[in-house]
Amino acid sequence: MSAQTDIPGSVTAVYKVTGMSCGHCEGSVSGEISQLPGVSSVKAVASTGEVTVVSESPLDDEAVRAAVDEAGFELAGKA
Repeated sequence: MSAQTDIPGSVTAVYKVTGMSCGHCEGSVSGEISQLPGVSSVKAVASTGEVTVVSESPLDDEAVRAAVDEAGFELAGKA
């Protein structure tokens, strides 16, 4: 999935996630975050540790943290 910033009313946030090292890691993090209500797009990049999320409205940071934890990684905060 790719980040889309041209969706009217959408919000794009970039998070830093530690511990991702491969495509499987990216998929795990993306899969968990994409299940959050209102999320339309997630793109995780292991090489930078950045996860770009496009959603209908701002996401609760604790919900994002819980999703990242569920995937087995740690949310370091917003990039």
